[in-house]
Amino acid sequence: MATHVITGAGSGIGATLTERLAERGDELWLWARDTARADELRERFPGARTIACDLEHPDRMERALADQELPERIDGLIHSAGAVNLRPIAELRVATWQAVLNVNLTSPAEITRLLLPALRRACGHVVFVNSGAGLRANPYWAAYAASKHGLKALADALRAEEREHGLRVTSVYPGRTATPMQERVHRLEGREYDAGEWMPPSAVAETILMALDLPRPAEVLDLSVRPGA
Repeated sequence: MATHVITGAGSGIGATLTERLAERGDELWLWARDTARADELRERFPGARTIACDLEHPDRMERALADQELPERIDGLIHSAGAVNLRPIAELRVATWQAVLNVNLTSPAEITRLLLPALRRACGHVVFVNSGAGLRANPYWAAYAASKHGLKALADALRAEEREHGLRVTSVYPGRTATPMQERVHRLEGREYDAGEWMPPSAVAETILMALDLPRPAEVLDLSVRPGA
């Protein structure tokens, strides 16, 4: 039985992946923004354990985690949580930049740092759910794309630094996926949302499972997932 820590388990890709891992009996530690959200996740995923700390405040994580029980060994750390805000650069103030960067980049970096000892014990696997925006930047997507470009850099550096400890690191770049975040993007874009037009979260979740289950010493570095014909 493998042990996984998952952010963003409450919706979208993270929720679907959590369901798949729970079905096969893996031990799950789910990241929650606060204790109320932690209660919701434990009710939704019986047997799962939770870690409560808001991704918007990475500077508080080390102190918060010092008071919480953490797994001794971690086979998989899956960063699936994310935040999006679409604005032209002329309207992007520091607070908006900081909010997006904290959730999408700084908190994944800090969580990874804090959990590295447990990941090293298990020769674990870190998966960063990135985005097509991590490979290119479109108008109004500057803050989000910058955070995701940074997430790619984090993954690449981590892979090189931790190879000697046996860690595997994978970046996954989904195209537009039918998730609550995608619904929010459509509202920001002023467009009507139809989930049937987009890739289901299960397609991305199965891709992540494939990377996690790949026999060693093979390693998937980057995976782009797009809707098929």
